[in-house]
Parts: sequence; structure tokens; C-alpha cells
Amino acid sequence: MIAALPVLAVLLALGTWQLQRLHWKQDVLARLGAAEHAAPVPLDAAQPQPWTRLLVTGRYDHTHEVLLGAEVRGSRMGAQLLTPLLRDGADPLLVQRGWVPLDRTQPITHPDGEVTVTGYLRPGEQAGWVAAKDDPVTRLFYTFDPAAIGRALGLGQVMPFGLVVVGEAIGSQLPVPATSLPKPENPHLGYALTWYGLAMTLVGVVVAFTWRRWKEAK
Repeated sequence: MIAALPVLAVLLALGTWQLQRLHWKQDVLARLGAAEHAAPVPLDAAQPQPWTRLLVTGRYDHTHEVLLGAEVRGSRMGAQLLTPLLRDGADPLLVQRGWVPLDRTQPITHPDGEVTVTGYLRPGEQAGWVAAKDDPVTRLFYTFDPAAIGRALGLGQVMPFGLVVVGEAIGSQLPVPATSLPKPENPHLGYALTWYGLAMTLVGVVVAFTWRRWKEAK
């Protein structure tokens, strides 16, 4: 019976942790929903909140474009195309222009001159211990760490966040942009109920066992 107490404490702690994750995810989804319906705002000196829709003007530096991640679409392996956007008087901004296949059987569009890009702010990330290793030589990265990518490209200091282009795909034109903000799943309520359910089951087993022992001792 005493041995069950640590297990019960762990199960309750896991359930409570998942409830905390549930509230956090609900807040993220609410902010994503608000950002998706808001009008894009110009990027100024103040850093916007994550997932804010932005309107940014600059010039693409196609000579320093890189690939990010790995993503299969249909039967083709591909990745997200990252291109620095150069702006007067500001650090370069890494723009995630969209998905491109690794087998380059068709050309990628490379707009020249000044462009105005609409998208949402993507926060930078730190590589986890299970993350795939970046390969700066082939310009293939798996973690969206703007500072690390900027250093690898010799760009110096870059903006600590990126911009994900949102738009409609035009025929077979590459890259294929995102069509909406990300919508992460929110399974945490189910996880919390599972852990709490296991805790209640454990309590029931302990009570039944204690009752049986008490009856046998009479």
C-alpha cells in the first residue's frame, strides 16, 4: 500500500502537467486564430509577438538561400526554402518562401528587385538533443535557429525570428507557399484524463486490496 503512494503521486503530477499544457496550447491556438484574422502590419523596430501577420519590404538574396527540414508531399521528398530578405538599415530577415522538391526537375522562381512579402512571424528555435544535425556545407538545416543559420551563411547578425510566406500556390510554380498559419493539435485533455484515470484505477486497486486483507484478517 505504501509502495503505491509514489506511483500515485507521479500519475497525479503527470495529469496536472498535461492540464497545464492544455491551457498553454489553448492560449497558443487563440493567438493563432486572432493573428490569422488580423490585417498584416509593417515590421518596424519593435519585435512583434510570435505568429503576428507581417508586411515586409526588401530584396531577396538568392545567393544565400538554404533548405530547412524534410517534408514528403505526394511521392516527392522536399524541404522549406529559406531566403534572406535584405532591408535598408536593418538586419537580414530569413524568409521561409515555401516547399520545394529535392529533385529539381523544374525551376524555382527568384524575384528580382524590391518585393513586398506577406506572412507570419516564426519564432527561432534551439536544437534539441534528438534533432538532426545541420549541414552548412550543403546548406541543409533541420532546426530554425536564425543566429546559427546566419553565421553559417556569413551574414553576420540576422533578425532573431523568421517570416513564413502565406499565399496561394500558382500552378506548378515553386516554391509552394503555406496557405495558412499552423494549427497544432491539442490532445492534452485526453492525456490528462488518461493519467488521472490511471491514478483513480490505482486507488481502486489499493482500496480493494486493503479491504480484502481486512476481511481475511477478521
